[in-house]
Amino acid sequence: MSGPLEERDEQQFYASERLKDCQHMILRMAQSLVVQRARVEKARSAGLAAARDAYSDLQEVRGYLLEALSDVRPCLMEVEEYKLAAAAGQLHAGLAHFDLMSTAYKPVYDALCGFAGSLPVSGTTNAAVVGRLMNNIKLGYYPTDPDNIALLLRGIQFPEGVTTNLLDPCCGCGKALRQLAEGNNCFAYGVELDESRAGEAQTRLHRVGFGSFFFSRISREAFHLLFLNPPYLSVLNGSGGQSRHEKRFLIESIGHLTYGGLLIYVIPYYRLTPDICRILMDNFEALSVWRFTDGEFKRFKQVAVLGLRKRRGTEPPDTLWLEQYAVSPASIPSISDLPEHRYALPAYPLEVTTFMGERFNQKELEQQLKRSNSFQQLMARSELDNDVKRPPLPLSIGQIGLVGGSGMINGLVRCNFPHVIKGRIVKVIRTETEEKFSAEGKHLGSEIRETIANKMIFNVLTPNGFKSLA
Repeated sequence: MSGPLEERDEQQFYASERLKDCQHMILRMAQSLVVQRARVEKARSAGLAAARDAYSDLQEVRGYLLEALSDVRPCLMEVEEYKLAAAAGQLHAGLAHFDLMSTAYKPVYDALCGFAGSLPVSGTTNAAVVGRLMNNIKLGYYPTDPDNIALLLRGIQFPEGVTTNLLDPCCGCGKALRQLAEGNNCFAYGVELDESRAGEAQTRLHRVGFGSFFFSRISREAFHLLFLNPPYLSVLNGSGGQSRHEKRFLIESIGHLTYGGLLIYVIPYYRLTPDICRILMDNFEALSVWRFTDGEFKRFKQVAVLGLRKRRGTEPPDTLWLEQYAVSPASIPSISDLPEHRYALPAYPLEVTTFMGERFNQKELEQQLKRSNSFQQLMARSELDNDVKRPPLPLSIGQIGLVGGSGMINGLVRCNFPHVIKGRIVKVIRTETEEKFSAEGKHLGSEIRETIANKMIFNVLTPNGFKSLA
């Protein structure tokens, strides 16, 4: 599930800012295209080498234009300017096949400038764009539709007798992951930035990390399934970087999925950009793309990309077939056609040794302490404490006195002649009198000395009566 982006007073949306950049690039490169074509014509009279260099520069300018038209299309889809997005695709196709040595540059120049001028980047149009983006954010996160989750479930084969681990790096309230895990012998782990939704997710999932997924500590290669429905409304942060972008979620979450594990990646179809497709093709095999049911697809344009994690190869993959879905949504098969049990999860257990969210979570700590035996280990008596204590040598009289005086041998003694014993220490005063005489035999007096000593007494109660041993 995707979460909302935090709203700030001076919020800059990536799509809005990127539209401005693309407009400037298209206008500048359109002019450069005409100028560079004139240089090619002029260089032809100077020789073949000069003409070849000028033609290479002309091709480079066209490349910049094609790149700008590719970049502007998903931004237009994000701000719901679908007609302009379609126009960008048509311009891209036309420019890619345009004969650069043609002299008919004016229609191309006019079309590019007209398109750039129609982009919603100034005045009322820009305000409308920002308004739509803000409304999308205020609507909250977009939980994956339960009907589509049910169709995804049909295509997953859970192993028998193995508890599988499921991870959702932006789990929202946890409903989608709960639906995937329920009844399938799974442990469900989620991370959510929004505290209120993370608290709600704790009632549905086994473990929930609070805070940003990017600053959480989670075991690597410990999950059988990765469910990823990231936010795709990109916002510029204070340093100009993008926050909560679907590409970053994909890159940083792949390492938590075991090899052979299943990725379910839910994004708008127009976000299948070349860089995203390259990441998917580099890291996953058996890839397939499925369009959500008509109602959901009409609202959010979402598709589910499914694939099994593989080890990266040395050869660059062919991504063209996957990229084509971004411009031909009608060719994407419906998720209702996903074959049953198409993707089998790895049939071996995995252990999640580390799962810590960015922020301290008191409830999560309470749950961990309940599951932990740390307190039992702390309070447990050691084997040495539980064993009968026998001295290596017979005790001396003094040692017996110390043991008896400390109360260590008080109580019932179970033996052939059971008895109750209690030791106690009493003070004993001993008085000595010595008569003193002078050298002449005259009596001088008496000297009295008192000595105070401790005496150990054992009181013993036997079946035959009471005895006191001193």
